[in-house]
Amino acid sequence: MNFRFPVIVIDEDFRSENISGSGIRDLAQAISSHGFEVVGYTSYVDLSAFAQQASRASCFILSIDDEEFGSGSAAEVDKALAELRNFVKEVRKRNADIPIFLYGETRTTRHVPNDILRELHGFIHMFEDTPEFVAKHIIREAKKYLDALAPPFFNALMDYASDGSYSWHCPGHSGGVAFLKSPVGQMFHQFFGENMLRADVCNAVDELGQLLDHTGPVAESEANAARIFNCDHLFFVTNGTSTSNKMVWHSVVAPGDIVVVDRNCHKSILHSIIMTGAIPVFLMPTRNHYGIIGPIPKSEFSPAAIAKKIEANPFARNAKNKKPRILTITQSTYDGILYNVEEIKQELGSTIDTLHFDEAWLPHASFHDFYHNMHAIGKDRPRSEDTVVFATQSTHKLLAGLSQASQILVQNAQNRSLDTHRFNESYLMHSSTSPQYAIIASCDVAAAMMEPPGGTALVEESLMEAIDFRRAMRKVDAEFGDDDWWFKVWGPDELPDEGLGTRDNWTLHAKDSWHGFGAIESGFNILDPIKATIITPGLNLHGQFDEQGIPAAIVSKYLAEHGIIIEKTGLYSFFIMFTIGITKGRWNSMVTELQQFKDDYDQNLPMWRVMPEFAKKQPRYEKVGLRDLCQQIHNMYRKSDVAKVTTEMYLSTIETAMTPADAWAKMAHREIERVSIDEIEGRVTAMLVTPYPPGIPLMVPGERFNKTIINYLQFTRAFNSAFPGFETDVHGLVREAVDGEVKYFIDVVKE
Repeated sequence: MNFRFPVIVIDEDFRSENISGSGIRDLAQAISSHGFEVVGYTSYVDLSAFAQQASRASCFILSIDDEEFGSGSAAEVDKALAELRNFVKEVRKRNADIPIFLYGETRTTRHVPNDILRELHGFIHMFEDTPEFVAKHIIREAKKYLDALAPPFFNALMDYASDGSYSWHCPGHSGGVAFLKSPVGQMFHQFFGENMLRADVCNAVDELGQLLDHTGPVAESEANAARIFNCDHLFFVTNGTSTSNKMVWHSVVAPGDIVVVDRNCHKSILHSIIMTGAIPVFLMPTRNHYGIIGPIPKSEFSPAAIAKKIEANPFARNAKNKKPRILTITQSTYDGILYNVEEIKQELGSTIDTLHFDEAWLPHASFHDFYHNMHAIGKDRPRSEDTVVFATQSTHKLLAGLSQASQILVQNAQNRSLDTHRFNESYLMHSSTSPQYAIIASCDVAAAMMEPPGGTALVEESLMEAIDFRRAMRKVDAEFGDDDWWFKVWGPDELPDEGLGTRDNWTLHAKDSWHGFGAIESGFNILDPIKATIITPGLNLHGQFDEQGIPAAIVSKYLAEHGIIIEKTGLYSFFIMFTIGITKGRWNSMVTELQQFKDDYDQNLPMWRVMPEFAKKQPRYEKVGLRDLCQQIHNMYRKSDVAKVTTEMYLSTIETAMTPADAWAKMAHREIERVSIDEIEGRVTAMLVTPYPPGIPLMVPGERFNKTIINYLQFTRAFNSAFPGFETDVHGLVREAVDGEVKYFIDVVKE
């Protein structure tokens, strides 16, 4: 299989009509004759930009001839060596293995310091050997480098896809051949390409190994990923971290077990509670009036506090075994709040059987010292005596995995190790017997990409891009001045002048006014800089509304129509992430589009002009000015005091009437009824109730509706009626047309 990894030459004489230029061009020609592309440059220009070529090159050839050393004076030589040293340093920061060659006519290794020499794969002295001989030496090293790039499973999959074997197994498209028999199939084939379709194979292909029993190249790749992520075991999952969570839970939790769960958990954890028949005891996170979910106070993690919650739960207090079977914590939260994991482990000791950290949004943390102790499993981390630690990570969210790529990491305890054979029964329960091999390959490659130093450099770049974006936003704000408005990025009041700063710059302290989470434990949590929540004008951190405001729903729709899709939208905030794929071009485009929104808002331009696609779908807004529409929605938010309503509903006391599994059984047996939201106070929900934003379940099957939650549902009804196109989505809320009018219902347990 042919890949494009050119040999990169940097030589001031590459295009010169002299002996040196002729020599390097002869060498380039000799390399090209063996099928390698050669790209020549005459100067380093931007060192960091050139060094990033390390991801696209097969090797570097760097000249150190007289032209690079100028007049030969001490100052010129020092300057040339500094430039060379910086370039090599930048390359090695990202890539420890790519071959680097120096060459010259008069200069030798005697002129190059040891710190540069030790990073080289060879020194070429021009004209002492033929270009053909030198080319073979360079090509041998380049091929050796390229041959070692692909991790085990991806390498085996490429070999299989390229060997031209006839397929008699599923899938039925037989390596893409079936698509070629239909016009629309031809279109599909041309869009996705031959390699993807040839690599879409059945688990009957022995040479690729088995994901379901972790053998062959799959097992080699999982072991390789475990080494890279510094864990004892690692399992690839092709159904997303929702499935990874269920695998972990079904391997350790049985009916009647007490489980301790972050109330700010993903719905897959609640699904796991239902499926296992567990008795949940919830830890309550803090929350500010922007709708940003904060950390669980450290005091809630004490064994005494957990025991008190167990005794207060009518189902848990009568449980046969009072020792919690599992603790699941969301690490990090959607908005980027992280816990010091080692402090949690020390606090709990072995009082809980299994610790599970849902790190769907944190797979990058293993690869940068900034996150030390702020992720579940890492190098040289202490082990609990008896408690096994799991981390579930979405490779596809912040690393380079395809959608649904996920992984489960395991750290054994001192006195207890994971029984992989038993665990695999739970793994099989939730795995497809027809896994998508491209997703497995992306798990494999995503892990290999994070091999230090490359992975560390990728995370460092994400962090710096995120902080530069924050600085840019503050610069714009400063230029507008106090008499004008601008968007804010939620985070610490002070940013470091240069670089990342210290971790304390991003640590949450009780005295801080910026986070709005109250008197939390200082130093227990940090904000991950790569998670950026942008605050729109109109609401302050205390839940007080300004006279004028810009609801975030309008901003996010505006950005989408201008080619910028954001991750999550709140009332007066929206959220973006600086993954390893984010570039300066992307975040600078965000800054400029926000400025364009401000200009359009200030001029109150009509919706047909600033958001024509939206206006076409919702013609009632066509002639409404952008500022006027913002104000109309803002006025309704303010009149309903919706910021406090949404905060209070998540912090309100919710009575547990049934276990989630029993309530779900009522739904399965059709022992439920659909009741108007005006009549559900005190009724028991049979469904998850999940408002978007923030997409965090508000109620679990088996809990009773209180007045605070009903107030929010009634606001949702009124708002959706007043502003179609900006509807608030609540999963579990049923909308049905009754006599020509849209009514809102909830499915509750029959009394």
